[in-house]
Amino acid sequence: MTAFSLGTFGFPRVYADGRPIKLALRKGLALLVFLAEAKSAVARDVIATLLWRETPRETGLARLRRLLHRIELTLGQPVFETDRTSLRVSPDVELKLDSQLFESACDRGDFEAACRIYRGDFLAGFSPDDSPEFDDWAFYRREALRGRLVHALERLVQDKNAAGDHSAATAFAGRLVELDPLSEVYGRHLIRSLLLAGDRSAAERHHVALTQRLRDELGIAPEAETEALLSPAAAPHAVPATRYVKGAGVHLAYQTYGSGPLDILVMPGFVSHVERVWEHPASRTFLASLMRLGRLIIFDRRGIGLSDRVGSAPGIELTAEDIGTVLRAADSRHVVLFGASECGPACIKFAVDEPRLVAGLILFGALAKGCWSQDYPHALRASQYDVWSKHLIAEWGGPVGIETFAPSLADDPQARAWWAGLLRAASSPGGISAVLDAFRDADVRHLLPQVAVPTLVLHRRGDRAVRIAAGRDIASRIRNAQFVELEGHDHWFFAGDQRPVLEAIRRFAEDLAKRGEGAGVRR
Repeated sequence: MTAFSLGTFGFPRVYADGRPIKLALRKGLALLVFLAEAKSAVARDVIATLLWRETPRETGLARLRRLLHRIELTLGQPVFETDRTSLRVSPDVELKLDSQLFESACDRGDFEAACRIYRGDFLAGFSPDDSPEFDDWAFYRREALRGRLVHALERLVQDKNAAGDHSAATAFAGRLVELDPLSEVYGRHLIRSLLLAGDRSAAERHHVALTQRLRDELGIAPEAETEALLSPAAAPHAVPATRYVKGAGVHLAYQTYGSGPLDILVMPGFVSHVERVWEHPASRTFLASLMRLGRLIIFDRRGIGLSDRVGSAPGIELTAEDIGTVLRAADSRHVVLFGASECGPACIKFAVDEPRLVAGLILFGALAKGCWSQDYPHALRASQYDVWSKHLIAEWGGPVGIETFAPSLADDPQARAWWAGLLRAASSPGGISAVLDAFRDADVRHLLPQVAVPTLVLHRRGDRAVRIAAGRDIASRIRNAQFVELEGHDHWFFAGDQRPVLEAIRRFAEDLAKRGEGAGVRR
């Protein structure tokens, strides 16, 4: 039996026993790739629509039959298993797919092997004629694989520098910069790795190039952290490192900053990235201000940011479990949970499940149910939510949604570039689609009466993403919760006027200290 392999990174290629086969059928290549990716039977009608959307059904099915025959003639043997309604790659055929080999390497943590396999973007430069459905599918698959590549490269930069192999770290950081030239985080990875490798002249050249790109494309100067890398007193190895902890089968990326008797764990919403969150000045200022109140803990949920990509949505139960995993790794004994927006429900669940670990709960711009129902009029109807979600996914990788999430920053080129880069680094269109679907179906209203820890609910009156009525509803259902209405229209807690937000948090933390809820519990 012939062993076939299919290359999908770059223009698709077919090999038989290691020898290239010329399959001069674009739709044939598309069909092979789609079925190999599917790993299971696919309805004939689905394939016909995928490749010939504007063609009448019977004509499309007839064309599919002819295409299957021509592919098998070219390959020299039967490769499909078919019945009257469906088809798949025959289980008797040995077929290796480089995209699946790449993901398997990522799954087992062999990131170097994964990066060797990834030779170009998925189906780059390839499109069958007049098949927009296939093109859409390929786009989402391409973005998902590209996101996993970014994650693998970031892990390798960290691991290689930690092991003292700074030359290798430099090479991987260079690939990150190629993927996102406007990211100062990736630029700093490269400059820092070069400095650690002892190549200051190259570091200076890349600093100049980064400065030029930021000025030409965004009209901004590098951040102070970037400039400080090349100062004589800079100690690049002293930059706080992202750490990992394994829990429930995945590695979770987390960071801790500062010290104090109280821990504050911040969960910012549906996307996050523990390194790029520091890249925007307003976000960095807000988090630094929280550090005056205690030790700051941030982490990326499974499937998001620098944590392992898992191919499924991190639901409320798993996210709450991951909170516990990170707190144990950070040796946290009493924590204030700060849950913003979509992360509010997971913080609520953890506070109910582990009240002895939780000193207090802060919810910002949060809602207890993902979509409208007759007894919950505070959210979008499911159909409206799906329209919004599809728009967000269609525009993923650009600064989509910033006008809603942060109207005060919507005209700021630096903020727009940061948000677009954060989205690309945090997830892919396909990955975030599952996250958004999971939140649409979430409902933690039944947990709210069980919250027994001190709770502060913060919400801006003009929040364009989550109605203030949702915040009022949460506060009304939690016993003795404080509800603070804030001026402004921004949904992001760090956007707009931060002072009222930080002041309310400071008073809440001081009240906890007076009650002895957060004193001297971490050793």
